[in-house]
Amino acid sequence: MLHEALEAPGAVARQLVEDTSRYAELGALLRRQPAQSLLTIARGSSDHAAHFAAYLIMARLGRLVTSMPMSLVTLYQSRIQCAGLASLAFSQSGQSPDLVGPTQYFREGGAITCAFVNDTASPLARAAEWTFPLHAGEEASVAATKSFIAQLVAGARLVAAWQHDEVLERGLHHLPEALREATQQDWSPAVGVLRDADRLFVVGRGLGLPVALEAALKFKETCGIQAEAFSGAEIQHGPMALIDEGYPLLLFAPRGPAQGGLLELADAMRERGARVLLAAPAGTPGCDLPLAGAAAVELDPICAIQSFYPMVEALARARGLDPDRPRHLRKVTRTH
Repeated sequence: MLHEALEAPGAVARQLVEDTSRYAELGALLRRQPAQSLLTIARGSSDHAAHFAAYLIMARLGRLVTSMPMSLVTLYQSRIQCAGLASLAFSQSGQSPDLVGPTQYFREGGAITCAFVNDTASPLARAAEWTFPLHAGEEASVAATKSFIAQLVAGARLVAAWQHDEVLERGLHHLPEALREATQQDWSPAVGVLRDADRLFVVGRGLGLPVALEAALKFKETCGIQAEAFSGAEIQHGPMALIDEGYPLLLFAPRGPAQGGLLELADAMRERGARVLLAAPAGTPGCDLPLAGAAAVELDPICAIQSFYPMVEALARARGLDPDRPRHLRKVTRTH
C-alpha cells in the first residue's frame, strides 16, 4: 500500500501526457451537445472520486449530477430515460456487473457513456463509448491509493476539457510536482493521537468532502476504526450529540470557499473538548497536519489525500495490523 501510494505522482504524470485529444473531443461534444442530465456510476473509493468529479461539474458548469443507484437497472429493471443523458463510470478494475450493466443499458439507449478505468480490457471499458485509461499501472494493494488519485485527476481533466479552461489545465500540468511535495508532509502527529482510537469523525466540505469520505473508508479498511465522514455543515446536526471530551476528529480544510467555516468548526470542536486533528495549509492557526498546495485551488484536495495515505498505512502498522492484508476484503469486488 505504501509503495503504491508513493507511486501516485508518477502515475498522474503518465496520465497527463496521454489521451489529451480524446478528452478534448469529449469536451467539445459536451459543449456542442449539452447533457440534460448526468449520472455517476461507481462503488467504494471510486464512488468518492465520482463525487469529486460531480461536485466540480456542478460548481463550475452549473449542471446537476446524480449518483446512480445501480440496482434501479440491475434489480428493478427500471426504464431510465436515456435521451440527453451522460453517464460517468469510475472503477479501478472495471469488473463489477452493477457498473457494467447500467453503462451498457445507457449506451444502448443512446446516452453518452464514459468509463474512467484502470483496466482497459475490462467489461466496463468495453461497455462504454468513451473510455479513459487511468494509466495508474498495476495496483496490487487491496486498499486503493494511486488509482483513486488517478481517478480524481481524470475527473478534473474532464471538467477542464469541457470548459476548455486553460487555468485548470495548467494546474493539472503542475500537479505531479505538488503531489511529490505532498508525500513529504509530516502527518506523524496523527499516528500518536489515533493509535488507540476506536471511533472517529472525518470532516470536509465542498471539494474536500470526497477526500474525507475516502479517508474514513481507509480508516475502516486498514485500521479497524469505526470512522464516519460528514460535511462540515451536516456534522452540526445529529452527529454533534456524539462529540464530547476527547472525541477524535480529522478535519480537512484545504484552500477554497469552504475553508473559513471549517476552521471555525475546528475551533468550536476544540472548545467542546474534542481532539481535533486539523489538516490545513502550513501556517494556518491550529494546523496539526500540513497540506501542500496545488497550482489550482480546486486540486488541493488531491494533494490532501496524497499526504493522508502514508499516514494511515503507518497508523495501521502502529495498531498491529497489516494494511496490505485487510480482513475480509478482496481487491476486486463484484456486486449486482
